Amino acid sequence: MKSTMLPWKTRLLIYVFSFITRAACRADGTVNRRLLSVLDLLNPRPNGKPVHGVRTADITVDPSRSLWFRLFVPTEKVASNGSGLPVIVFFHGGGFVLLSADAKNYDILCRQFARKMPAVVVSVNYRLSPENRFPAPYDDGFDVLKFLDSRKLEAIPANADLSRCFLAGDSAGANLAHHVACRAGKEVALREVKLVGLISIQPFFGGEERTESEIRFRADRLVSMDRTDWLWKAFLPEGSNRDHEAANVSAPKTADISELDYPATLVCVGGLDPLQDWQRRYYQWLKSSGKEVSMIEYPNAIHGFLVFPELPETSLLLENMREYIQNQCRRNNVN
Repeated sequence: MKSTMLPWKTRLLIYVFSFITRAACRADGTVNRRLLSVLDLLNPRPNGKPVHGVRTADITVDPSRSLWFRLFVPTEKVASNGSGLPVIVFFHGGGFVLLSADAKNYDILCRQFARKMPAVVVSVNYRLSPENRFPAPYDDGFDVLKFLDSRKLEAIPANADLSRCFLAGDSAGANLAHHVACRAGKEVALREVKLVGLISIQPFFGGEERTESEIRFRADRLVSMDRTDWLWKAFLPEGSNRDHEAANVSAPKTADISELDYPATLVCVGGLDPLQDWQRRYYQWLKSSGKEVSMIEYPNAIHGFLVFPELPETSLLLENMREYIQNQCRRNNVN
């Protein structure tokens, strides 16, 4: 689906988002957060009363760094299968610089996750760059896992089954999910949380090399080469290039994960995504590292398609996720 074939609503939203974010991301590497606050005007608030079968709450993990998550809990009517619900820990996209867990489209998306899987969804609001560079978002993501593992929070429903926990994310959020999974694979302190799957939706990876898909789609409004170069520069440590282990996970000098306890992974790739070559390399790297991994391709999907509910690929992705989660739960001997 070429950009000209997208619904007018989708094209308009992409244009507005691209215009505002490009204006906010300054040439000197700083961000105009006041300008970006225009996008926050539509952000919905949490609602303890069920809306479309899901109630929400914002839970603070660490007020000193404004680390919190939005919790999505399906009602009993929706989740009436009589068993515990899997838990999806979700990380939003935005190149580590943009958006938040309460952004309107992510609120809608996570509500769909909760209702259609069904599952308890923990949507993490991690710190953003350039104010908080690598590894701040990774620290935040793993600290949320430890927070859930402590089971000290009454707001998390009793039927949330942490032994069926999935990491998921799109774009930068999928990158974050990968690095949190690596950290969890090295960590022996997690007792309640068991990662049984990772859903990597159009992960944001890169490198110094220019791939064929990056060149072919270099005019993309959301993830053109000049935009992703700016985002990596804002996120990576000062003086690093794009072959840093955070960005280019399959580079020769990156960490060996072959001995890590790494969850089974589903990689989702869009055929109109400039980053698709890096995503396929990620899939191949996991496979060559001896990890269980599968890949689904959506030939007509643009980058970030899942936050546009009007696109047919979004409904297909939700069905694929539902099937994957159910299969992984069955394989781990849990009904």
